Amino acid sequence: MKIIIADKSHTKYANAICDTIADAAKDRGTGIAKRKPEYIIDKMEKGNAVIALESDDFAGFCYIESWGHGKFVANSGLIVHPNYRGQGLAKKIKKAIFDHSRAKFPNSKIFSITTGLAVMKMNSDLGYKPVTFSELTDDQTFWNGCQTCKNYDVLQRTEQKMCLCTGMLYDANSEENKSKKEFKGKAFKRLKSIKQALFLKKREKK
Repeated sequence: MKIIIADKSHTKYANAICDTIADAAKDRGTGIAKRKPEYIIDKMEKGNAVIALESDDFAGFCYIESWGHGKFVANSGLIVHPNYRGQGLAKKIKKAIFDHSRAKFPNSKIFSITTGLAVMKMNSDLGYKPVTFSELTDDQTFWNGCQTCKNYDVLQRTEQKMCLCTGMLYDANSEENKSKKEFKGKAFKRLKSIKQALFLKKREKK
């Protein structure tokens, strides 16, 4: 199994990806925004997606959306083909698209809206925090994308303040994530100094 950044060579999987997303929405009975193959192809050609492949078979997928002139990005359309579920693949794809988002959009906040408990757990493990919808992008194009969701009427009735989805946000510049980054940096420096000391000790013995 390989998880890689998708490109134009993977556009042949676009229809299968869209069908898998649509089938998952029916099976779960929850709101998943549908996407057309052209939309998925555009994400692949711009390097804004990751795809999981088992040999030449499509196994999973997720893509990046950018909103508010790059102030926010979202990891959307996370899907695993039924043949490859129950193997922890969704978590690996989520981590891959998260890392790709941070590398490609280092100054953006990463957000997610989901009804799935499993996705909420994955987000939480990556450092996302639950937030109100008012803390997410105000780019209306994003919210218009929810129109294909079966719960869109709820979003309309609440004037986009809440829905059945939970909003989650990762902000690399939050105090908590800054502290984690500083701690990792200090830990790395300490480990490096210990290794250097051990190396010098070995040289002295020789």
